[in-house]
Amino acid sequence: MIQSMTGFGKHVIQLPTKKVTVEIKSLNSKSLDLNARMPSAYREKEHDLRKIIASSLIRGKIDFSLYIELTGEETSAVVNETIVRQYMKQLNAIANGDEFGLLEMALRLPDAMKIEREDIDEEEYLIIRSVLEEALLEINKYRSAEGQVLEGEFTHRIQNIEGLLEDIKQMDPDRQGTIRERLEKAVAEIKTEVDQNRFEQELIYYLEKYDITEEKVRLANHLDYFTQTLDSTDSNGKKLGFICQEIGREINTIGSKANHAPMQQLVVQMKDELEKIKEQMLNVL
Repeated sequence: MIQSMTGFGKHVIQLPTKKVTVEIKSLNSKSLDLNARMPSAYREKEHDLRKIIASSLIRGKIDFSLYIELTGEETSAVVNETIVRQYMKQLNAIANGDEFGLLEMALRLPDAMKIEREDIDEEEYLIIRSVLEEALLEINKYRSAEGQVLEGEFTHRIQNIEGLLEDIKQMDPDRQGTIRERLEKAVAEIKTEVDQNRFEQELIYYLEKYDITEEKVRLANHLDYFTQTLDSTDSNGKKLGFICQEIGREINTIGSKANHAPMQQLVVQMKDELEKIKEQMLNVL
């Protein structure tokens, strides 16, 4: 069962005075590229949260966001009374005004408010972890659903290549006969007596040079191996990518040896199917 690297997960929980929201977005990447956004007060737990995400998602470009919204009377922002009074005194010296007006202006100036940092309660952190784990479950469900779509696409494309390979197998005997006739005709047009024994040896050499028996066998094996890997319990995106490279190598060799227009047309179709697999393979975990 393969998984896509594309996904989204979100989970929210309401505490007595806070609402905790975790969002995780994932796109394809060759390795794990994790970007974390969270309130500065929770940065001390970032390393632990990153480890949890990395062990679950393994690979991809991951955006992790932790939002803490205060919903009760509790607040960590307080008026910096000393600074505000100094501002009001200075403002009053510049222009006389009523205290309410001076206070309104002073509160807009830098450092009028200060944030009192509080240590994270261990119970609260465990709740945040549980919210993260729920969001990870959501994104993995999303990835699995996307993976099922990709698996159907890959299976369809591999079956198309297998069908084209069967067409090539059926065509191959006629192709070899055509190559032989073409060589015999070329020799016959030469107005010189030819040593038949030597000609037969050269003919066998050229026919062996254009022989694609090994390529057909190896290509069929690679296609079977791709299907087996696709059906494995783990998502093996990199392994499937390597198998695609081997499939492409055999298709290219068949094309270079074909020397037969109808067969080369089939090879072009096989390349087109493989290219569509490669494009989607970038999204596989």
